[in-house]
Amino acid sequence: MHRTERARTVELGTPDGHWIAVCDALELEPDSGTAVLLPGGDQAAVFRTAAGELLAVGNRDPFADAWAIADGITGSVDGTPTVSSPLHKRLFDLRTGACLDDPSRTLPTWPVRLHPAA
Repeated sequence: MHRTERARTVELGTPDGHWIAVCDALELEPDSGTAVLLPGGDQAAVFRTAAGELLAVGNRDPFADAWAIADGITGSVDGTPTVSSPLHKRLFDLRTGACLDDPSRTLPTWPVRLHPAA
């Protein structure tokens, strides 16, 4: 997204069907993520892929038990957007949260949408 474009808010869907604003879309550079604090103290890692797709997974690395996923390196495997944990280099599917290296571990996921800024 170019800085000349109109700002839009990134929202995450909650289990009860509501949407919460978490950041400005202008804050997300392609192939990068940002950590956002959620109600209740949990964290999500929101990513913008090179293709512009917005995806959100849990920010807590289940292998290191640390808030670190948002700092991971993004990429893709067979067209599937991924993030590599910065601590143990485990690879996660950004659409499903599944760990591609160890299917017994997953990250939670959230639906993401863009909402025009007021």
